[in-house]
Amino acid sequence: MPVKIKRAYEEKSEQDGVRVLVDRLWPRGKSKEELAVDHWMKQAAPSPDLRKWFDHDPDKFDEFKEKYKDELHNDEDKQEALEELKKIVKEENKGVSLIYGAKDEKHNHAVVLKEILDRQQV
Repeated sequence: MPVKIKRAYEEKSEQDGVRVLVDRLWPRGKSKEELAVDHWMKQAAPSPDLRKWFDHDPDKFDEFKEKYKDELHNDEDKQEALEELKKIVKEENKGVSLIYGAKDEKHNHAVVLKEILDRQQV
């Protein structure tokens, strides 16, 4: 099943499947009940330094994407989190939604994770 991405501030729906929060920080103003995630994979998020450098600047997204992939490849905790995400995607028949808090729906780390996970399913 394809991996979906969804902002934490959107309503939960049946089509979400398993909801996995992939941010290091809990989304501001959201209770556990409102967010209703099945897993919180904070280790899969970019490092604080990379996140601060990127600062959600679309002009930096291509470089951010490469640096983030390097982190996922070279950081043991991030590798474990990515492997766990791959396992969840493989085992869940009802689909998986990566939940993130960023305002920009096209330039964020969940987009990068989705690309990686979608490639693994081919």
